[in-house]
Amino acid sequence: MSSYIADTDRCDCNTIHEDVVADVREHMPEEDALLNLADLFKVFSDSTRVKIVCALLHSEMCVCDIAVLLGMTKSAISHQLRALRLSRLVKNRRDGKVVYYSLTDEHVSNIFAQGLSHVCEG
Repeated sequence: MSSYIADTDRCDCNTIHEDVVADVREHMPEEDALLNLADLFKVFSDSTRVKIVCALLHSEMCVCDIAVLLGMTKSAISHQLRALRLSRLVKNRRDGKVVYYSLTDEHVSNIFAQGLSHVCEG
């Protein structure tokens, strides 16, 4: 079975479809935008960060609440929230001594929902 899959992935032609290449090249984003997109997706490579985003989809939460929810230390959660904040996926607000975290905007929920939908497909 694995040799069949490998055979179907290999292209044996030597023809360059110049019109297709030119069209795609014209529509490719700038290199910096693609690098930033790759960095964004790297943030989702950690299951703790994914769980935090999932929690924040439902409610604004403080570090203490997230730590209890995920069964982790406040320090570990704060570390992951920092990465999410630097990637502009979450924002925070202070209310007295408590700092609450929420998703930055609807784009984050859309990215998460699309990703989850993709992995849940049959």
